[in-house]
Amino acid sequence: MNFQEIYQNAFAAAVAAEREFMAKYGEPMYCGFAWVYFPSARSQFVNWCKKNGIGRKNWRKGYDIWNPAGNFTQSMDIKEVGAQAFAAVLNAAGIECWMESRAD
Repeated sequence: MNFQEIYQNAFAAAVAAEREFMAKYGEPMYCGFAWVYFPSARSQFVNWCKKNGIGRKNWRKGYDIWNPAGNFTQSMDIKEVGAQAFAAVLNAAGIECWMESRAD
């Protein structure tokens, strides 16, 4: 697998999803965070992420990519949409992960 290409496609999907959401709904003021969670911190993709300085160890177990689109908004709704789109691309490539979030 070309993890660089998969990551770039996931990032582009996250950015596009966030832009589309903002164009349609604006910026809801429900503050929070969203990230993509990987249940295994030892998968090939997570190992690639570690080597490339992407993400961090999750506090429970596993691995996170926090705010995968890199958007500076405080809107949890927008960040969730981006993280969902990012995870969808990775899932389609056979990489197990999902979006998680929490309010601020």
